[in-house]
Amino acid sequence: MSENLVIVESPAKGKTIQKYLGNGFEVLASYGHVRDLIPKEGAVDPDNGYAMRYEIIDRNQRHVDAIARALKKADNLYLATDPDREGEAISWHLYELLKERGALEGKNVQRVVFHEITKRAIQDAIQHPRDLAHELVDAQQARRALDYLVGFNLSPLLWRKIKPSLSAGRVQSPALRLIVEREEEIERFVAQEYWTMTAQNEKDAQAFSARLHTLDGNKLDQFDINNEAQATAVRGRLLKASNGKLLVSKVEKKQRKRYPAPPFTTSTLQQEAVRKLRFSTQRAMRVAQQLYEGIDLGSGGPVGLITYMRTDSVTLANEAIAELRDLIGQRYGQDKVPETPNFYKTKSKNAQEAHEAVRPTSALRTPEQVKQYLNEEQFKLYELIWKRTVACQMIFATMDTVSADLSAEAGSFFRASGSTIRDPGFLLVYEEGLDDRASEKESPLPPLTEGETVTLHDINAEQHFTEPPPRYSEASLVKALEEFGIGRPSTYASIISTLLSREYVELDSRRFTPTDIGRIVNRFLTEHFTQYVDYDFTANLEDQLDAISRGEKAWVPVMDDFWQPFHKLVDEKMESVNRSDVLQSRELGIDPKSGRPVSVRLGRYGPMVQIGTRDDEEKPEFASLRPGMKLDTVTLEEALELFKLPRHLGETEDGKAISTNVGRFGPYVKFGDQFASLKKEDDPHTITLERALELIAEKKQKDLEKIIREFDNGIQILKGRWGPYLQQVVKRSKVQARLPKDCDTDKITLEECLTLLTAAAEAKSSKKAAKKADAAKADGEPADKPAKEAKPKATPKKAAAKKPAAKKTTGSKKSTS
Repeated sequence: MSENLVIVESPAKGKTIQKYLGNGFEVLASYGHVRDLIPKEGAVDPDNGYAMRYEIIDRNQRHVDAIARALKKADNLYLATDPDREGEAISWHLYELLKERGALEGKNVQRVVFHEITKRAIQDAIQHPRDLAHELVDAQQARRALDYLVGFNLSPLLWRKIKPSLSAGRVQSPALRLIVEREEEIERFVAQEYWTMTAQNEKDAQAFSARLHTLDGNKLDQFDINNEAQATAVRGRLLKASNGKLLVSKVEKKQRKRYPAPPFTTSTLQQEAVRKLRFSTQRAMRVAQQLYEGIDLGSGGPVGLITYMRTDSVTLANEAIAELRDLIGQRYGQDKVPETPNFYKTKSKNAQEAHEAVRPTSALRTPEQVKQYLNEEQFKLYELIWKRTVACQMIFATMDTVSADLSAEAGSFFRASGSTIRDPGFLLVYEEGLDDRASEKESPLPPLTEGETVTLHDINAEQHFTEPPPRYSEASLVKALEEFGIGRPSTYASIISTLLSREYVELDSRRFTPTDIGRIVNRFLTEHFTQYVDYDFTANLEDQLDAISRGEKAWVPVMDDFWQPFHKLVDEKMESVNRSDVLQSRELGIDPKSGRPVSVRLGRYGPMVQIGTRDDEEKPEFASLRPGMKLDTVTLEEALELFKLPRHLGETEDGKAISTNVGRFGPYVKFGDQFASLKKEDDPHTITLERALELIAEKKQKDLEKIIREFDNGIQILKGRWGPYLQQVVKRSKVQARLPKDCDTDKITLEECLTLLTAAAEAKSSKKAAKKADAAKADGEPADKPAKEAKPKATPKKAAAKKPAAKKTTGSKKSTS
């Protein structure tokens, strides 16, 4: 009989903890959250104090049952889930479920927390249990309720006003705004030309360069030399004045110190894993979880290699610092150990100092010692964490820097800069990565003395163009999210994952670009829900959640402050916003073949080109944009090319012609007078006959599986998303009708089917006529007005001017920002 039952989230973590607790303890896993809000409207009731309706998660039902059975044999229940809000909430949910079953009667229930899975930490936690922290549970519930209320109210609005299956989130929407605004900034950017002048020098057979710093007594700004003629004139003048020699007019020597970066938080770990290891944020967190929960090092079971990886603290435990200082002295020399430990200040307002930074549980476990027990990605991440942690407790690096002014004529001089490392300090172990900027490393200069001359070989005049700000990478986006206070470090990976899965953004060359649908959703939210995608508002709400977790605020008033104005605004926008205003079409010009206007817009099935309008006698033509084509940048010529696509591939076995094309609902295969949609991986420009036949066979099979009953006159009862329905096909025209809820599809007669279809057709016709009359009334014209005259052809817009090619007088072409 086991007197003590310990609950953790994962079996891997449980296996490690079981080893440290030994006999008398049984460790079981909940496998994450055990219950969640019911996935439908009404799960959160704002009119009843935000009461939340939970249900057990199906996949975890058996794990809860196993815990309940094991509890019957135990006296003590230890809830040992992760030491954060989510972990606290998992423990609370499990407690509530077990209490509802009456399984806690006569049991001693305690909460235990630890920040590393080591024998000392586990045993210490068991000896110092506490009660559940309801303020942490309240904060997690408030966050969950907020996210639910935003999702279940904004998403249906997006479905109505833009297209089905869209979603909006409380933190994902401001994150999307960051990416879209950066893209718009790039599109608005106008390149500016500027030139740099670089002297190519030599002293004692050592070549070095110097940049023109001051001309005619004025320090050069970036755009002071901004055209080829000016650059050529300056170059020629300085070459003539110097006559092959430059005077060393000033030499300045300094020592500079570089200090190590603090140990990892969740955010900085994600950033460095993206920069240095080329991991995604999700991959970094997944591998970190494995290292935290434990790896079998071949000595009797798994060992936790790092501390808890969800933290915003840069604090290290005193015993960890002492161990690091000993290791540094033994491995790198006592001179690399600072006189006093390095301490770092946490930037986060809500950092819990009881938490530690992400560090190895023991720095004495060097990467090379554990490498044989780790897979490649585990080793890379462990090595990164180990090096960063060791470096943070080493002395600063000392750099010798030299700056020399080299005069060509009075009032005009070049400046050369160089640096050498006097003492590498922490750089022996680790150097922090950089985002979107050049490294500071400089080449050393030869010894220079004021008053001497050096040989000038040439002056390179180089043309440059300013560059737009770079698109966000995963690392720089995480950094921006942290700086703006959007979400919390533990949520960054899921924010990015959601934006990608919803196809609001794409990763191209490891940089984020917004998709057409992402831009439209962002425009809708920023225009109509400005406050709720505002960075300061989002950050302030996170601060309030933090205040709840500290017990400084009650969660229901915070919910009220958010919900009441938000709900009112959603209701207002549902009535006042027109879908056509949201899905603004962009006019491209006139189709020279038909004389009809060509436009692009977002359709129900994605971005598309349209030739003609609904008011034309001839029906509009449609074609979906190809991958890579954007609504905001596609040209008239590119749009018209989409209508020249049809490719004849061959015939079916029964002689029907097979062709491919792109239509209003996306790319498709046509066989006879029927159609089969292409899959995401299929390209209509390259699809083969064999693949087309596979899609046709799949389409026929699906059509057969949908048929419940067939009658004469082309009438069928089909399986639908919301139940069986009627359909009649006459000369490729479809009429559909709902079946009554209590209808027995086996007993309904042909006559009853015809009655339902006739009523549906008449209702559709009446609705169409009413819509036409309303449109005519709005224009102040009779409904049966004469056909419009043909519109004059519009002059197509000129293509944007291309950036001029870079030039040079001498030297190589470069482009810098």
